[in-house]
Amino acid sequence: MSELISYHLDDGIATLTLNNGKVNAISPDVIAAFNEALDRAEQDKAIVILTGQPGILSGGYDLKVMTSGPQNAIDLVAAGSTLARRMLAHPYPIIVACPGHAVAKGAFLLLSADYRIGVEGPFNIGLNEVQIGMTMHHVGIELARDRLRKSAFHRSVINGEMFDPQGAVDAGFLDRVVPVGELMPVALATARQMKKINMTAHRNTKLKVRKALLETLDKAIELDRQHLG
Repeated sequence: MSELISYHLDDGIATLTLNNGKVNAISPDVIAAFNEALDRAEQDKAIVILTGQPGILSGGYDLKVMTSGPQNAIDLVAAGSTLARRMLAHPYPIIVACPGHAVAKGAFLLLSADYRIGVEGPFNIGLNEVQIGMTMHHVGIELARDRLRKSAFHRSVINGEMFDPQGAVDAGFLDRVVPVGELMPVALATARQMKKINMTAHRNTKLKVRKALLETLDKAIELDRQHLG
């Protein structure tokens, strides 16, 4: 397994830890490692916990790649969007244990998971694309539209508003917030509780519930490939 994402399997729970520098940037190599880890978790029939480094899940796409040329940016966003779609349709539950900041693609990882736990503290969670001069891509809009509360959707996507962890629960980025030291124990307890679910029923119900969203995302991925922005 890649050094960018470590994989630890214990008692049917696979913990994936993102480790790519100070801001855990999402690069093509990170996405490849992530897909490899999800392949392995599926083979292991494991519930997935995704986490990052102390203080940060991810600050978003690797800006070096995003600014290295239009085609590189389009390819990276398409790969990231395809990963989000895969997470939404993954046959086993995906829990995100968010250890701090989750910005841009970092926040979209939250919106692509089944259960999201954050930590107390002065952390920013949200979609800052318009703050940094990026027009929101179609997939981002549709994913946010589906997973955020109506009252927060426009504030988040159009205004680039960032939320503290408790505000992120209200907005729909997180499901609960715990003290920093309790993050992984709570995530593991949640995963153990989810092991009681019938996984065939979980998979089939997930695909039924998200059918319209997945179809919308497929169209949006194509739109973004044709014209990002």
